[in-house]
Amino acid sequence: MDFPKQFVSAGEDYTTYHRFVPAPYFRKTFFADAAECRLRVTGLGFYRVWVNGREITKGLLAPYISNPDDLVYFDDYDLSPHILPNAENALGFQLGNGMQNAPGGATWDFDKAPFRSAPKLAFLLRVGEKRIEADESVKTAPSPLYFDDLRAGARYDARKETGDWGLPGFDDGAWANAVRCAAPRGAFRVCEADPVRPTGEELRAVSIRPGRLRDYTPREDVERVTVPEDAGDGREGFLYDFGRNDAGVVRLKINGRPGQRIVLQFGELMTDGEPDYGNILFYPDGFAQRDVYICKGGEETFEPPFTYHGFRWCLVTGIDEAQATEELLTFVVCSSAKKAGGFVCSDQTANAVYAMCEASDFSNFYYYPTDCPHREKVGWTGDAAISAEHMLMTMKIGGSLKEWMRSIRAAQRESGEVPGMVPACNWPYQWGNGPVWDAALIAVPYYTYRYTWDREILSENAGAISRYLRYAAGRRNADGLIDYGLGDWCPIGGEVKPTVAFTGSVTLKALADMAAFIYETLGLTEEKAFAERLSRELRGAVRAKLTDCKNGIADTGSETAEAMALRYGLFEGPEREKAAARLIEAIRENGGFLDVGILGARSIFHVLSEFGESDLAWELITRKEFPSYGALIALGETTLPEFFRLPGEGYCSHNHHMFGDVKNWFISCVAGLRYNPDARDHRRVQVRPAFIGGLAFAEAYFESPLGRISVRWERKDDGVVLSVNTPAGIAADVIGPDGARFAHSGEKVYVYKTVGTA
Repeated sequence: MDFPKQFVSAGEDYTTYHRFVPAPYFRKTFFADAAECRLRVTGLGFYRVWVNGREITKGLLAPYISNPDDLVYFDDYDLSPHILPNAENALGFQLGNGMQNAPGGATWDFDKAPFRSAPKLAFLLRVGEKRIEADESVKTAPSPLYFDDLRAGARYDARKETGDWGLPGFDDGAWANAVRCAAPRGAFRVCEADPVRPTGEELRAVSIRPGRLRDYTPREDVERVTVPEDAGDGREGFLYDFGRNDAGVVRLKINGRPGQRIVLQFGELMTDGEPDYGNILFYPDGFAQRDVYICKGGEETFEPPFTYHGFRWCLVTGIDEAQATEELLTFVVCSSAKKAGGFVCSDQTANAVYAMCEASDFSNFYYYPTDCPHREKVGWTGDAAISAEHMLMTMKIGGSLKEWMRSIRAAQRESGEVPGMVPACNWPYQWGNGPVWDAALIAVPYYTYRYTWDREILSENAGAISRYLRYAAGRRNADGLIDYGLGDWCPIGGEVKPTVAFTGSVTLKALADMAAFIYETLGLTEEKAFAERLSRELRGAVRAKLTDCKNGIADTGSETAEAMALRYGLFEGPEREKAAARLIEAIRENGGFLDVGILGARSIFHVLSEFGESDLAWELITRKEFPSYGALIALGETTLPEFFRLPGEGYCSHNHHMFGDVKNWFISCVAGLRYNPDARDHRRVQVRPAFIGGLAFAEAYFESPLGRISVRWERKDDGVVLSVNTPAGIAADVIGPDGARFAHSGEKVYVYKTVGTA
């Protein structure tokens, strides 16, 4: 099926903070004189679609989130089961603003995007051999959705509903004709990413009480806007606490009064007993995750389209006490990821930490990894590079990451430079992100291949990786180092300890090693040689300029520097033992606490396990004193914060995934399940558990391309029983605490005597 060539819109006006333009309805009738009927459609930014009054939209934010100057995404539908044969049928659409018009994206200059316009619609309808495209015969009218924005929320006036507008017999004589508009400049393709849908989990409030919104002050560079009357200037209402932080929408069910205005303000933070959205700094007051619903009267149900929110609390104003029931709001949890792995053990703190990481991952996967579901909702590439492996170990996201890589390639400049977020306009190129953020271009394909066996993601990105490596190689300074961009971001200790020259250079070396593997896999010998040479040169420069090899001291000798140096092969021979000793010394110097940013957190636990210090890694994670993951649980966090901070130490996001690689460590080191450890054989798994003192059991599983792999160890009597189960076609290499190795396939039980204590 080919793509439509014509785009239409309702007009040229588009929504701003100051002037609302309702989301348009479109309808097109057609006669079905054939049994087969297919539809290819896009709505820029988002669309909903009905056939004869029945909605068939694939998900919450269809078709995708992209820069339409780069890529324009379409969806395909088989309408055959829904049409009336030999009769008139009706197609209905509603368009949302999405990326095409994103006033909520002002912080990143999306409000100045060259493609900004009123929403656009294109469709190709094939009825048998007949071809129908959107043109001026399509009818359009304003819908009751009079404001929508991906970040700011949705506003709906139910009094303006026209219930039968999507049916074939509806009289649309008063509707206007659609107008032709310019097609977007991006390449057309059908979306292959998994849609954003409800996960099946619905939360009811664990408590409802009177509440008052804390005063809100946006960032100084945010446009000042008078709070619109419809958004409500009242700050007192009823506070719904859903018990945990997550992402999705609420379903409002109310017996409303005609004209009753209900305002829903969402947030993830509570300060001095008041719901506080002060950490959502990027939006004018009245537009920071706020939905508005105006009742038509009677029993009504509403779920906002074209938006979603990250929240634990919702302050509802405009209702009376009798309406403030448990049934009023249901939190519909959404994501575009499905579970592919898991971990559980006998320690409840560790289980809570794992659940906190998992909730952060799923609530931040809306087509691709986002940095937070409430404040930014953007695809920061550094965040994704840090989290790609642990997400792929536990989530079915390979196809979605493959689709996102197409947007990254489309955003890459001829020079090889990539922006710090994708999709992007011009702003993220000017941000100075450096290799730590650019890493997504290489790390995402590498880890996707390792965990999903998808060779195509390597071949599709090989050229872009080559351009980037040559670009980055040219950015080295006179010492041969990469001394620009961001470093060990969001440090737990409050201060970045390693130098940018160290973290940038080591990160690029690690990326060159991944690239060399990719080129070897694809048989691209010249490109492999270039990547290997770049890796050697960077390693040599770091060892010569930033490393005391004799004493095993990397860069500043910090926890991050030592852990990264050991993980990425900067030390050799006896230097490694000295560096490991220096790492442990650095931890002790810091009182036995973590003192790392996102780069160090992704390396330190694995390195400690490699040198026989898994119990120390466990203590760093689960201890109750701050700063630690266990302390976050004690503070009431249910998702990972952007920074490890005590209450009152400054605003930050409370739902990021950057520190989530601890999931990886729980699975690969504590349970000991390491799928395809060298990325070279998808038919092998290494099982090498760490029998942590104090743990009675630990278990993990992974849904590999060939089936489920599971590992469980449990203390019994005076020893440990290890059970390993692999599907047909996968062999396990089991390494015991004494270093003994065994190989098997299928189900096998191993018994180790007198290992540690429970």
